[in-house]
Amino acid sequence: MNLFLIGYRCTGKTTIGKSIAMTIAWSFVDSDIWVIKECGKSIKDIIDTKGWEAFRRMERSTLKQICTKDRQVVATGGGVVLDKANIKAMKTSGRVIWLGATAETIQKRMLQDKNTGNFRPALTDRGRMEEIEDMLLKRNPYYESASDFSIPTDDVPVDEITQRIIEKLDNKLQYEYKKTEH
Repeated sequence: MNLFLIGYRCTGKTTIGKSIAMTIAWSFVDSDIWVIKECGKSIKDIIDTKGWEAFRRMERSTLKQICTKDRQVVATGGGVVLDKANIKAMKTSGRVIWLGATAETIQKRMLQDKNTGNFRPALTDRGRMEEIEDMLLKRNPYYESASDFSIPTDDVPVDEITQRIIEKLDNKLQYEYKKTEH
């Protein structure tokens, strides 16, 4: 069993994923970092040279590889839910948790992150806030239908979000978690 964290950019997938993994003693995997290592280029460079479609193919291939292993907390790319094959792979391999945040929170976090340019290339030619609002409107239904449950991450400490997620997970994960305590 794996845990997959889905959600838009800057909703806390990597930070919270690392916290959950440490708490339950599982491996942490960031699917975007995996793509970058496999390709040897930043996401921005992949998009600029090969396009979004090529990136999505790489993302799908990476996710398939990730799903062959067990006991991982996986931070996925924000658009992973746009491909039905990805959703099926995640659901078959584990539980899917949607981390949500408001457009204002996302923009604030993006502005604070010095890696935004390389890891989060623009998705549209609109201004940042307009793009965030538009993409949330389009993607939130995908996140909702793909997830087993959702957790808001606005103004909530990471350790509290981690505990909420662990408490909401089914008995199978609770059993796995208890086995690692011995």
